[in-house]
Amino acid sequence: MTAEANHTLNKKSSKKDNYEHPDFYAIDDLLTEEHKLVRSAARDFVKREISPYIEDWAQRAYFPYEIVKKFGDIGAFGPTLPQKYGCGGLDYISYGILMQEIERGDSGMRSTASVQGSLVMYPIYKFGSEEQRLKYLPKLASGEWLGCFGLTEPDHGSNPSGMVTNFKDMGDHYLLNGAKMWISNSPKADVAVVWAKNEAGRIHGLIVERGMEGFTTPETHGKWSLRASTTGELVFQDVKVPKENLLPGKSGLGAPMMCLDSARYGIAWGAIGAAMDCYDSARRYAAERIQFGKPIAAFQLQQKKLAEMLTEITKAQLLNWRLGMLMNEGRATTPQISMAKRNSVHTALEIAREARQIHGGMGITGEYPIMRHMMNLESVVTYEGTHDIHLLILGNQITGIPAFS
Repeated sequence: MTAEANHTLNKKSSKKDNYEHPDFYAIDDLLTEEHKLVRSAARDFVKREISPYIEDWAQRAYFPYEIVKKFGDIGAFGPTLPQKYGCGGLDYISYGILMQEIERGDSGMRSTASVQGSLVMYPIYKFGSEEQRLKYLPKLASGEWLGCFGLTEPDHGSNPSGMVTNFKDMGDHYLLNGAKMWISNSPKADVAVVWAKNEAGRIHGLIVERGMEGFTTPETHGKWSLRASTTGELVFQDVKVPKENLLPGKSGLGAPMMCLDSARYGIAWGAIGAAMDCYDSARRYAAERIQFGKPIAAFQLQQKKLAEMLTEITKAQLLNWRLGMLMNEGRATTPQISMAKRNSVHTALEIAREARQIHGGMGITGEYPIMRHMMNLESVVTYEGTHDIHLLILGNQITGIPAFS
């Protein structure tokens, strides 16, 4: 690549990242010094490595693959997993803070990190053999390898139990056939944790490596959302998977659902990071934009918008912090995680839309982050459990009646 081309791919924005996080209820007082150090490091990273470039990346639908190794360097991959495997050994509040700061930069960047940690590394650690942990986790933690998670299929999204991807026991190996779609990281992934049915119809996880014959990862083009993230398919045509690549620790749909709980927890924090960025941008813009001889922040309707944004952010911050404490104690339930994921994403979407109005016409340009966040959140509200599915998970908990079976 020429120096000129490289400069184009890494075009910096001239707009400085002056972000300041809102903390109306002194939630910082609930954080440890370690939590604050994690946040400071992540925030500095976002301001240095993401904010100057993200608008250009999003405009051109460019995934900066070099960010993967940089995420590894700051410990963004699998931060709660043991240090023995090259991970951080941090608690769930730290994990949430990391996801919040990264998604404040961009949801696509957070998707890259949370898929790697929660959907690839977590199942290998939780359900894998010690040999599998030692082989894969250090390289994934460092960013040497990128991973993806294969659950969603063309005809089975909210109903993953209907999957048709399958594998057969061929004696000395398994033969894998099927396809997955809407898979974050897949076009660049070195490994994929794939969920498929055996001949008895039981769901198992298998580790599929790039280079295995019959395994391809077509890229998805034309996205209006998560444009700085790479998305694609996983296609398996008589792929020979070594028997030692089967995750032995757990089978059944509960295994991938446990992974999704971990990822949804990260999304709950991450989406509020996007909301906080929209709020901070709107607050600054309202103070600077002069109409009718005074800043628009002086008008009642703008103050109403900002006050409601701050209120909803504060409520979500407290919800996420309490959920993080429950996660640390091993007491968080799937419905509790669903509530937080759904609330955070819904809140972030509403705040993005109100912030767009405060910015007026400028809100639709790449000069400000609002429209990018808004488009990204339209994916976040759908993946890893749609808004409606999370309502039904909670409804099932309340009534004892599953509405989706």
